[in-house]
Amino acid sequence: MPDQPAGYQRFFAELKRRRVFRVMAVYGAVAFVVLQVADLLQEGLRLPESFLPFITATALLGFPVAIALAWAFDLTPEGMQRTGEAAPGELTEILSAPASKRWPAGLLALVGMIALVVGAWYVGRQSASPADALGTEVAAAADAAVATEPAPESIAVLPFVNMSSDPEQEYFSDGISEELLNLLAQIPGLQVTSRSSAFSFKDKNLEIPEIARRLNVAHVLEGSVRKSGDQVRITAQLIDARSDKHLWSETWDRTLDDIFAVQDEIAADVAEQLQVELLGVEPVVRLVDPEAYALFLQARQLAYQFTEESLDRSNELYRAALEIDPDYAAAWAGLSANYTNQAAYALAPLEESYANAREVANQALETDPEFAPALASLGTIALWYDLDFATAAEGYSKALKLEPTDPEILAGAAMLLELIDRGADAIQVYEYLLDRDPLNPTLYSFIGDAYGDAGRPGEALKSFRTAADLSPEGIATHYLAAGVILENGDPEAALAEVLQEPFEPYRLLGLARIYGVMGQAAESDAALQQLIDAHADGWAYNIAYTYAYREEADSAFEWLNRAIENRDAGLSDLGSTHSFDNIVDDPRWLPLLERLGMSPDQLAAIEFEVEIPEQR
Repeated sequence: MPDQPAGYQRFFAELKRRRVFRVMAVYGAVAFVVLQVADLLQEGLRLPESFLPFITATALLGFPVAIALAWAFDLTPEGMQRTGEAAPGELTEILSAPASKRWPAGLLALVGMIALVVGAWYVGRQSASPADALGTEVAAAADAAVATEPAPESIAVLPFVNMSSDPEQEYFSDGISEELLNLLAQIPGLQVTSRSSAFSFKDKNLEIPEIARRLNVAHVLEGSVRKSGDQVRITAQLIDARSDKHLWSETWDRTLDDIFAVQDEIAADVAEQLQVELLGVEPVVRLVDPEAYALFLQARQLAYQFTEESLDRSNELYRAALEIDPDYAAAWAGLSANYTNQAAYALAPLEESYANAREVANQALETDPEFAPALASLGTIALWYDLDFATAAEGYSKALKLEPTDPEILAGAAMLLELIDRGADAIQVYEYLLDRDPLNPTLYSFIGDAYGDAGRPGEALKSFRTAADLSPEGIATHYLAAGVILENGDPEAALAEVLQEPFEPYRLLGLARIYGVMGQAAESDAALQQLIDAHADGWAYNIAYTYAYREEADSAFEWLNRAIENRDAGLSDLGSTHSFDNIVDDPRWLPLLERLGMSPDQLAAIEFEVEIPEQR
């Protein structure tokens, strides 16, 4: 250092004498650790998105303060004191020390500064706009499910193995499994994983402890079914997944006439083994004709495929079951759900499908006035077809009083909460459902949409990406993710995202919006026109909000009126969505909402609350 200016030499010596380098090193290292812990805490405790930026800013602002304090003060046995002047020759002694003693302090300080900057950069990327997170890998849904230890009273019912010689009998083994799952879910105090997550492990060669870990449950019920004519052998075994030990196993050889008694016995035995309080009443299955029951199981299995052919065939089988047993409420309700899905997916004429759905739901209630799924079906019809939120709320409220833990009814109720602009309440219900159905991509899409409306873009994008990871061909997931990214200022990343959308109408909608933001008007017009040419009748509402986004108010209202004429189900979203924000000051907006019963005052007047089951 002899060719350095004397003033610089003295400054370096003062920094070392006052231990500033040491403070810089320690501060940087500690700040790095604090930032990493803060990142983990935000994820695990679901803290607000502002938490990480606040901690990062505090760490960065504290750095110069720490340096200033180190320069001005010394920590002595007598306490904090101002640093005195250097003794005669002290600075010269520091400067004349060998390089091996002079450089380590500076290097340590440099390392500390690098640690602080790297930590701030990493956390900044975690809390930056969702577009920056596109390149990062979204953790699997199962990893989120294992953030806490599973409840001792938690259980997953895996699909029972079909041991029959006829592989076509698999519907029966799956149906028995689902019936047991539904029966156990009625037991107060027992936390049962929903069907979609439990059945996602079907035909997958995974060990029971690993399945339980992904589902975050302490117990697993598995078994097999062998059916030959009217003879059925059911084997069931309850496993403590934490120790991988069998708690019990049992085999029943019965006729189809006894199948319901077997289900009751299994449910009671599981409850006893888990020492669950039954609150005085054990749930029991509804007794129906065995032949009708077999047709019902086949119909329900086909309904899950959601194709035009499978729904038509499912309807036929439900009808066949009802010819045998006209008082079979579950078959009537299943038929209603099929007609509603055919309308929702444009697989049958809209008006005819909803009329059929309403008729058979009412038929179910004639046979059993307290059949919750039928009440929920009427709520769904009121919501999506009638645009009658008050009647929908009445249907869901009645259904939830009867079946407060039914996941499908709760999901419909959460959607209603979101549509009447009570997104915070909807998010609580979705979070409850995801705790019990952690591998359900549809739920992740629903809660992602709710997060987006609530102004929580980071959580929204994570939810959409998890949904896409669980179901790569899922409809609208990439479109919704692209919308979040676009709103957070990265149209190029939004474009890359929406190009992955497999469903053409949503892909075209996204392109029309994104190209408009990018200033590529011709490309935006072309995408929108392609959508209009191919899908005008079924997508009038979506076309309307695309025009609204482009601030073309006249076209937006023209297509909104067309959507009203078509009874477009998307209109249910009109009172709570932000998709029309660019035209809400138009004098035509509020009268249109009032005409549909969706003005802010009208929505606020709807009485509807959903009680989270744990809070009951």
